[in-house]
Amino acid sequence: MKVVFMGTPDFAVPTLEALIGAHEVIGVYTQPDKPKGRGKAMAYPPVKEKALEYQIPVYQPVKVRDPQVVEQIRKMNPDVIVVVAFGQILPESILSIPSYGCINVHASLLPKYRGAAPIQWAVIDGEKETGITTMYMAKGLDTGDMILKEKVTLDPKETGESLHDRLSVLGGPLILETLRQIEEGCAPRIPQKDEESCYASMLTKELGCIDWTKDAVSIERLIRGLNSWPSAYTVWKEKTLKIWDSDVVEYEGAEEAGTVIAKDKTSFTVKCGMNALQLKEIQLQGKKRMSVSAFLVGNQVEIGMRLG
Repeated sequence: MKVVFMGTPDFAVPTLEALIGAHEVIGVYTQPDKPKGRGKAMAYPPVKEKALEYQIPVYQPVKVRDPQVVEQIRKMNPDVIVVVAFGQILPESILSIPSYGCINVHASLLPKYRGAAPIQWAVIDGEKETGITTMYMAKGLDTGDMILKEKVTLDPKETGESLHDRLSVLGGPLILETLRQIEEGCAPRIPQKDEESCYASMLTKELGCIDWTKDAVSIERLIRGLNSWPSAYTVWKEKTLKIWDSDVVEYEGAEEAGTVIAKDKTSFTVKCGMNALQLKEIQLQGKKRMSVSAFLVGNQVEIGMRLG
């Protein structure tokens, strides 16, 4: 097949590589370059880097719905458009171009977790399993008919980052099987049930601010889900303290939520609305990530201190 690929972040790269090895990728659309790092130098999106490696033409429109962009794609005459975390909504004028349609690789078991951050919300919400779904794209947000799914079981200490990496490598094999079935005319077309859907809203830094009055299980899942971005954090001595790893501890004391209730050489424990959290790995504002044992060498933490 002649394929136009649309995608932007690291998550989309394995799917692009699989397509390059099996089909004719005639063009890649990705988001514009953005400043990155302290020096704010312009950086290529990961998908652009991979496409240039294979000398595939790259296009970076600010708005893919612009009439000249639509006409450009129409002249390319693709058999199919494959979309993975592109970052822009495709208009009907593009959805109608390829003879086999526009196929999306989405990082959830649809109809659950439509939207921008399905990977992280699966961890935050305590899902036991998730996966990826290929679907025919439609006008709504992640509402198109489903084709194939690949499931994974979440590890008890799964993070947003580890789940991202596990799901990204599933995209390639699944899109190749999806396109094979589409080309042979045997691909399923399964309508989504809207009543079974939920929306995975975009992540913000504010989402990571820990409310210690919540139960320890929910806070621990938040910490894992927002690892590595935007990260969960609290305040310690007027400085931001990011928390990267923690364990739930049963506790029934009457201390106020956010109070340090125990410590040893490798950790300290904070009271939550229900039970407590034993902190294992943290990062003080302006410092590197470190174990709590390393943190305690140069910082005094006392029982009775408050976080947040």
